[in-house]
Amino acid sequence: MTQPKHARETERGRYYSDPAGGPDLVSVTNVIDTAVNKSMALIPWGVKLTVEYALDRWQILAPRVTDDRPALTKELKAIHRDAREQAADLGDRVHAAAEARVLGAPLADDPMVRPYVEQLDAWLRSWGVDMDKQVEATEITCLNRRLGYAGTADLMIWLPTGPGGRLELWLIDYKSSATRPAKSVYPENTLQLAALRYCETVLLPDDTEHPMPAIERTGVLNLRSGSHALVPMPAGRDAHRAFRGALETTKWLHAAPSTYPALFAPGHEPAPKRRLTRKAA
Repeated sequence: MTQPKHARETERGRYYSDPAGGPDLVSVTNVIDTAVNKSMALIPWGVKLTVEYALDRWQILAPRVTDDRPALTKELKAIHRDAREQAADLGDRVHAAAEARVLGAPLADDPMVRPYVEQLDAWLRSWGVDMDKQVEATEITCLNRRLGYAGTADLMIWLPTGPGGRLELWLIDYKSSATRPAKSVYPENTLQLAALRYCETVLLPDDTEHPMPAIERTGVLNLRSGSHALVPMPAGRDAHRAFRGALETTKWLHAAPSTYPALFAPGHEPAPKRRLTRKAA
């Protein structure tokens, strides 16, 4: 995952430091990762990936079932985790390249990322985007101090989607994948966009503060190695209310103790553990 300027990783996930000196702000992605159940999609995917790995190598793996079972088990358990880490790393590199492309900065020579950037270029050309006039911001930190959260917006851009081709300000989140169709999205993408849309403040690179621009449309720009699609998302006030519920759940979970003392019936308390001491010689 890319690391925005004021973001830092903690034992509770990502938080943002407030440059104005206020309390830390929980990140939007941290809220969604903590309070939104993704197991319905991830568990079947992980099982499928592991089964395919084993079936493709069954002749090599079969003898290890009896001869090297603990190591084989560890190897198979790591399949889906390694795949997720590789996908996350590719996503970070695609995001960094997209930011550089929008800013007109030099791109790193990364053959795996290049096809995704080409799809971004194709999307920009299809809308006739004038980078100097239509790009409002890229990778900009958004704060909601009143509710206690922050996040990073991938792209704010003016597109001619209004009546008569009127320019509307879009908040867009990039999503890259090597396997999912370009038109596919997850419901929690709407929560992420709504959270950012209804922030109060944005920070420029020098930490100058400005009011959050009035976003008119929100969407996910799916970038694939051979295709792309802008999927509009209904990130309105109802989605923001849902995000606020997840936010409260996250705050409660992050503040809750990890252990609680056990209660025993009178006279049944366990004896204190005896400490072993070495007798003097």
